[in-house]
Amino acid sequence: MHKEILVIDDNPDIRLLVGNILKEQNFLVRTAANYDQAVFEINKKLPDLAIIDIKLDKPDLDGIDLLKLITNKNKSLPVIMISGHATVKIAIEAIKIGAYEFIEKPFSREKILNYVKRGLESAELKKEKDLIENKLFHSFDLIGDSPAITKVKKIIDKLAASDSRVLISGPTGTGKELVARKIHKNSARVKEPFVIINAALLKEKTYEKELFGEEFDDGNISFGALERANRGTLLIDEVSEIPYETQANVLRVLIDQKFKRLNGSKDISVNIRLISSTSKNLNELVGINKFREDLYHRLNVMPIQLTPLNSRTEDIPLLIKYFKEKLSEINGVQQPKIDIKNDNLYTYSWPGNVRELRNLVERITILSANESESKINKMIDDILHPSSIIDKTKDLFEKSFTSPLKEAREHFEKEYLLTQLKKNHGNISKTADFIGMERSALHRKLKSLGIKGIN
Repeated sequence: MHKEILVIDDNPDIRLLVGNILKEQNFLVRTAANYDQAVFEINKKLPDLAIIDIKLDKPDLDGIDLLKLITNKNKSLPVIMISGHATVKIAIEAIKIGAYEFIEKPFSREKILNYVKRGLESAELKKEKDLIENKLFHSFDLIGDSPAITKVKKIIDKLAASDSRVLISGPTGTGKELVARKIHKNSARVKEPFVIINAALLKEKTYEKELFGEEFDDGNISFGALERANRGTLLIDEVSEIPYETQANVLRVLIDQKFKRLNGSKDISVNIRLISSTSKNLNELVGINKFREDLYHRLNVMPIQLTPLNSRTEDIPLLIKYFKEKLSEINGVQQPKIDIKNDNLYTYSWPGNVRELRNLVERITILSANESESKINKMIDDILHPSSIIDKTKDLFEKSFTSPLKEAREHFEKEYLLTQLKKNHGNISKTADFIGMERSALHRKLKSLGIKGIN
């Protein structure tokens, strides 16, 4: 299907020239000769790309106002601004508002076609990226009814009407980015940008450039994460990795809500909601002078702590059911027959947490089409390193033969009951029924073996 381009210019020669260039390349072309015609065409139907002259027929309304109208309707629509006498200030304003490119008159046929094709390609790539993100992030939910997850859900609900800064802590794979996205989605900033900067992936000398942007001698500008997130939400992932010297500049932005780009002289004002995440203990880093205490307190207005998966194994059946449904839909395959009573799912340590469980379910979903439950169980056991379980059994066996009978029996009973309790998510009644024991007798046995509870 041919792409449609709207050309807006009060000069008939420019409209004709640009229109003919585009039609030669099989683009569909609509034109507007003045501001009111342009508004009519934009409201009638948005094109795939727009080319807009800065100066039009109205003294108080120009191409910049049309750019704002289009970006309010669709921020992803590429807009190329053209002008024969615009200032650098106007060009910068246009790019900041959302223009894809700015071209000075006169321009060559090759130049306009190059920018048009690149603009359309960029829009397609962004559309594909958004589709992937919708599948991988926005469509996923925070699953679980354990006390830890219930508490996090309540905090997210309470944050909906707030602009407070949030610090999300937890091991890798527990869902820190997902929680940040949920906070943004529930907030009044939902229609504004959600920008992520991963401090752990940046080189030491690029932190300030990535955060604040940079101005170059030729007038070009590289916009940093703070500007891109203006009016929206900025997530600084692994905030502990920001160099100590740069932390002072981040603190100054939080206090003043403004900053200067690298090599820039003017203050840039921003209005952002800052969310930070960390897999390290920032309080401990403060104690050894690896993280600024004043910045820590500025970030830690609303703390959220995510717990590892092995401490909330009662959520595993819900997570498996949820991921089976989502991942089979995304991959277009049948849901696998995963036995949620498989002991390995509850005795495994899950070092990668929920992310590792999701990866496991996705792998099983793709590889096990039409396989039996027993084969899938074996696949899961193989993936979760059953050798470690064998080694543990071997160790238990050896201990039994090097200990007095009473100690060996107690040791075996303790390991056995711990496994069964984990399998039944700490439910005493279910465990008692499964092992064929009275509930009161199981309580006494647990007490005698020193088993106080299951996490």
